[in-house]
Amino acid sequence: MLSISFACTVLLLLSTLLHFEVLSALSRLLPRLTMPSRFKLLLVIGGTFLAHFTEIFLYALGLWGLVAIGAGSMVGMSHLSLSTAVYFSTETYTSLGYGDLVPAGSLRLLAGSETLNGLLLIGWSGSYLYIAMERFWRDTTQPSPPPESK
Repeated sequence: MLSISFACTVLLLLSTLLHFEVLSALSRLLPRLTMPSRFKLLLVIGGTFLAHFTEIFLYALGLWGLVAIGAGSMVGMSHLSLSTAVYFSTETYTSLGYGDLVPAGSLRLLAGSETLNGLLLIGWSGSYLYIAMERFWRDTTQPSPPPESK
């Protein structure tokens, strides 16, 4: 249980810091770009998607490693492949939860932590996207200043 608790804490910190860094980098980069707002929006979507995928992959590595060292198991599975761990992590992070893969014992704590963290980070991305879109729309709908007369 101690190894699972430690893994939950480390993964929570890593994924939150990663998300913060990606959103901070986007905030610094976007104002300097001279491109239409719709392309900036695509950068925000792509950047946040990449951050979420990386966070999912971190949780999958944690799950895979914990099962490999015997700290937990998945119901009905003698071996957990990395691709199956990524699949489980994706459905858990997004709170989709098909239920076709089920963690056993203390590993359930990791699944619950990942779901809560995923919901918070997805909400954070949604908030950031809303603010970015509002800024892009404001910049494109404001009239240009009149030319200076001499």
